[in-house]
Amino acid sequence: MAANDGQEMTGITRRGFFGAVGGTMVAGSAALTDAGCAEAASVSRALRSSLVPGRALRVKPALAYAIPQRQEKTSWRPYGGLKTRADVDQEARRIEQELKTLAAQAEFAVEVLPLTLVGDAGQAAAVTKTECDTILVFGSGGDQGWLETMAASGKPNLLFVRHRSGPVYLWYEIAHWRLLRKSEDAFKEPNLDVDDVVVDDYGELLWRLRALYGLKNARGTVSVALGGLQAYSKPGQERGPAHVKEVWGYDVKHVPVAQIEGRLRQARADVAVMREVERQADDLLAQPNVTLGTERRFVVNSFLALRVFKAIMKEAGATNLGVANCMGPLIGLLDTPPCLVLSLLNDEGWTAFCHADYTHTPPGVLLRWISGKPSLVSNSHFPHDGVMTLAHCAAPRRMNGQDYEPTRILTHFESDYGAATKVEYAKGQVTTNIIPNLRCTKWYGFRGRILDSPAYDMCRSQMDVRIDGDWRRLLRTMEGFHTITCYGDYLREAGYALKKLQIEWDNVSA
Repeated sequence: MAANDGQEMTGITRRGFFGAVGGTMVAGSAALTDAGCAEAASVSRALRSSLVPGRALRVKPALAYAIPQRQEKTSWRPYGGLKTRADVDQEARRIEQELKTLAAQAEFAVEVLPLTLVGDAGQAAAVTKTECDTILVFGSGGDQGWLETMAASGKPNLLFVRHRSGPVYLWYEIAHWRLLRKSEDAFKEPNLDVDDVVVDDYGELLWRLRALYGLKNARGTVSVALGGLQAYSKPGQERGPAHVKEVWGYDVKHVPVAQIEGRLRQARADVAVMREVERQADDLLAQPNVTLGTERRFVVNSFLALRVFKAIMKEAGATNLGVANCMGPLIGLLDTPPCLVLSLLNDEGWTAFCHADYTHTPPGVLLRWISGKPSLVSNSHFPHDGVMTLAHCAAPRRMNGQDYEPTRILTHFESDYGAATKVEYAKGQVTTNIIPNLRCTKWYGFRGRILDSPAYDMCRSQMDVRIDGDWRRLLRTMEGFHTITCYGDYLREAGYALKKLQIEWDNVSA
């Protein structure tokens, strides 16, 4: 089918949420094949995560083009291999197939909308009105103003240009000079920068889309603050709530302790409910890689609290939960600290962290959606000899998004009471680690490798992590207190997402 001016090609939809892989499935040439598409789709299905799914990233592709017309004794032909309308139509069909392959390889939910051909200013303006999350422009040719119009849409834009994958695109030559620098030395384009331009490589395109997917699902988070707000620091208490509202669009819903108390009392009086939570406790303890080192009743109490917490989240439409003052009245109401409850919530794909602290919550939420895996919020220890220890009692077990790590259920360390997880993290596992400062202005990131899961006298779940990068610089400049960790390397995605929010990013592993 030949494409006409302004006509949209067939749409491509990739539903479903895949969470076990990140950043390595696509590499090299843009010339992707049907066989590669089928193989990648099979791999994605095999690694499909059963975590709570996110909202699909809606991508609007547009092919900007201009067909040159011969003129006598003047420069009439710009760079570019699309010389006829037939060339344009052929390129449109090729793009459609390549995006179909890309969507099959994505381990996150992406919906590719119909391709639009942009051959004049009106068609560029029409693209900006599309209900989508990002605009993907294939810059084969055309007027600079068309690209600027789409970039100014208020939606993130990506510009894909061809070099070796051919036919060569005009904007491969002039994107840096004309579009980004406006024919000057300094960058002038307010809506695009060099990180928004991809040459040839769909793997480079995929990780940027993964970052935008994570950002879409992190923005507008509905968060339940059980027992109110409680940050670990004065700056976090003062700045965190306004920060998540103004920068991330959070909707924070406060739930008083009295409401939790009433729901727990009602649940405990229900024979069927208690029978169900007893069964859930038995099922957990029957797992071959789970051992119990505390009283069983604390596990039962945790499943009862889980039931109540999830009901509150469902009623609020929330995907995130924070628990304030867990060593205050809540530990008496639950008859256990909420450590195991938070672990279970994260293992299902929600984000649930100790304290309703909105300094560590945004990176925990963003990293969960980017990676498709649970995020661990932990205490940071003094970096030394290239190693940092991370530890917390509220630790997820399902760190790769699919399998459960071996776990001992022990007491919460500081209180020596209740149920908490001692997760045995996989030695040699690569991790992404983010340390947000307390003023909500800067995040530090480093790639790590787990050396050990020790058993020091500290929070139960522990990892000694080798810092890949300038650990001395991290030691000298580090701010904040908590580190957010997930399995896999997602530093590129995190940094790209933060640029869209103008939060400072220091990648120690760069």
